[in-house]
Amino acid sequence: MTEPKAVTREEWGQRDPETVSRFVEHFAAQLVEAGVPRMPARVFGALLASDAGTLTSAELGEQLQISPAAVSGAVRYLAQVHLVSREREPGSRRERYRVHSNQWYEALTNREALIKRWEDALREGVESLGADTPAGRRLQETLAFFEFIEGEVESMMERWRVHRDETFGRG
Repeated sequence: MTEPKAVTREEWGQRDPETVSRFVEHFAAQLVEAGVPRMPARVFGALLASDAGTLTSAELGEQLQISPAAVSGAVRYLAQVHLVSREREPGSRRERYRVHSNQWYEALTNREALIKRWEDALREGVESLGADTPAGRRLQETLAFFEFIEGEVESMMERWRVHRDETFGRG
């Protein structure tokens, strides 16, 4: 599958900027409610709303009316949580930031390493506090929850891949 071509300023001008802005701000507000910092949420929304799924720092700053430093901090956060990637424009030092169609899958599955670290810490806590203490039992239950979730996410993501391939013709 080929990536969509970048939208020129003239093509972008054909879209109603107010409608795009309303979507970006509304979607960002939903992400903020879920715990995503405000600026990364806005940048992510802008990238999702772009037809090509890619924008430069200058384009993001102009569209969202934010500083280059705000864009940089937001992109750093989004890259760390695997929601965007950075790309160099051929023959330029300028970077483009891209959101991929599989961003949710990547963000969710990349949590596996974090959950494994939590599980290790919980196991250590059970050993340290004693499995027969109230705190130890609470940690054991929390550990069991994370182990359960880990297995369910793996199974769910496999079902998602099949569903995605059937729905969107990938595979």
